[in-house]
Amino acid sequence: MSAGQKLYEGKAKILYTTDDPQVLLAHFKDDATAFNAQKRGSIAGKGEMNCAISTHLFQLLEAEGISTHWINSPSANEMQVRTVKILPLEVVVRNIVAGSLSQQTGIPLGTVLTQPLVEFYYKNDALGDPLLTSDRLFLLKLATPAQVEQLRDAALKINQILSGFFEKCGITLVDFKLEFGVDAQNHLLLADEISPDTCRLWNQTDSDPNQRVMDKDRFRHDLGNVEAAYRQVLERVLAQSIQK
Repeated sequence: MSAGQKLYEGKAKILYTTDDPQVLLAHFKDDATAFNAQKRGSIAGKGEMNCAISTHLFQLLEAEGISTHWINSPSANEMQVRTVKILPLEVVVRNIVAGSLSQQTGIPLGTVLTQPLVEFYYKNDALGDPLLTSDRLFLLKLATPAQVEQLRDAALKINQILSGFFEKCGITLVDFKLEFGVDAQNHLLLADEISPDTCRLWNQTDSDPNQRVMDKDRFRHDLGNVEAAYRQVLERVLAQSIQK
């Protein structure tokens, strides 16, 4: 199934039509952005690494009963996915305090939360992807109350699965962002990607606050060795088999 017309180009991927209207081809790019695209650059091999990591993790989640948009990965940096209408929400799950949660609350970086925190952000670059209250979410009609409950339940289940998986990899899943879409049958599917671009991942064998970072924070905060960190995540993820 070959790529057709370019349908959409985002910060990390390009979506193409195919000869099947229910299937799209996602091309993963090496481009890197941070701070709402105010910082731009590239990470050598990022597209292929993120595609491979996402493929493995989507297969893991599918085996655990989570419905995703993934169909297959025909090449190193391409993924065939089901056509969905993306909900304009970013669902963030936090296990440890980092990033904006620390900056906005004053809770020290690295504080372990007593239970996972699920947050919803408005997926709107022009507005800076703001954090939403439930009332604002419903005011904007971004999702129905039933969908929000379904999103929260799915996010917590995905967190449980991924946290356990990354633990086997010697990696702590600090927090991560999810995106969901609705298919032609109105089924809610996990979409986008799961990679060091969308997750905060800390190496469990390194206590140094900067050296332990294995995700896009290395690019975001100029910590160096970005490609090596992504590749280490890739190698550890692929080393873990999926139990079906």
